[in-house]
Amino acid sequence: MHPILREYQGLMVDLDGTVFEGNRPVDGAKEGLAGHQVAYITNNASRSPQQVAEHLTELGFPTSPNQVMTSAMAACLMARSVLDDSDGVPPNVFVIGADSFKQLARETGLVVVDSADDNPAVVLHGHSPDNNWARLSEGALAIQRGARYIASNLDSTLPTERGFMVGNGSMVAAVTNATGVVPDAPGKPQPTMFEACMPQFEGRDVLVIGDRLNTDIAGGNNAGLPTLCTVTGVSTHRDVLAAAPGERPTYIAANMRDHLPGWSANLRQSGGAEILVTAGEEGPTNVMAAEALAAVAPIVWQQVDAGVSVEAITINGDGASARAAIDAWR
Repeated sequence: MHPILREYQGLMVDLDGTVFEGNRPVDGAKEGLAGHQVAYITNNASRSPQQVAEHLTELGFPTSPNQVMTSAMAACLMARSVLDDSDGVPPNVFVIGADSFKQLARETGLVVVDSADDNPAVVLHGHSPDNNWARLSEGALAIQRGARYIASNLDSTLPTERGFMVGNGSMVAAVTNATGVVPDAPGKPQPTMFEACMPQFEGRDVLVIGDRLNTDIAGGNNAGLPTLCTVTGVSTHRDVLAAAPGERPTYIAANMRDHLPGWSANLRQSGGAEILVTAGEEGPTNVMAAEALAAVAPIVWQQVDAGVSVEAITINGDGASARAAIDAWR
């Protein structure tokens, strides 16, 4: 287990790219999560909490449905909160998404319809491999006729064991392009899901863990929680260096297990910003790369905030191991 995780009793953890990639666990995730109270917070709206829990359990992460918060759940709650059903008639919604998303909508007290001609008050949009032209177009028709547009999340990509697939945000972009309407989206980086999970931790110290800066890390930051970026998925080492203030993690690690102590970095000024990395304990290159990044990032951010561009900052390694770590940055 990474030593940072020992400082927290509760963890709010992203799934795709952080805990697993498709049907393959991310290296170090099992060891890192062991012994913690965990809530899984995912922007992927294609599976129900029950299905997510079953998938996690099959991969070796014993999980119950009440440990899972999906962006589909958050979208249904948002739809319910904004609709006026004071006359006692449940409102109609059209769902672009998986059958599990439709079932969540029904459980929330919404009536799921199959056509824009049924005058839905809201279009709910979540990721599903079955979303196609006909479904997107039917939703677009409903939005053009006045339906409110709510997307579970706006992630442009979806990490899998084969690479990055098309995410919900990319499909949402097609509907937005056709209608001119930008949806509300209660998924990450909004703090909604994190705040909804806080009561179950009963005052415990909680850490947010994820691989994507603009959703996981920004969402945890927006909720006022400390964040750990694992360099295991979407966001690269160089993305972290260039991160906007609201997307900068509190901690950086190769994964939830591995740590090599003693790595450090120092700022040198010689006609510009130069940072020299000194190696600590040696190990796998990917772990050394993350340790070098963790040492360098705060210095880079300080320089950027002072007006220095990232491109103007030179980062060098003191010795072969430090240079190998920097060379391994994506």
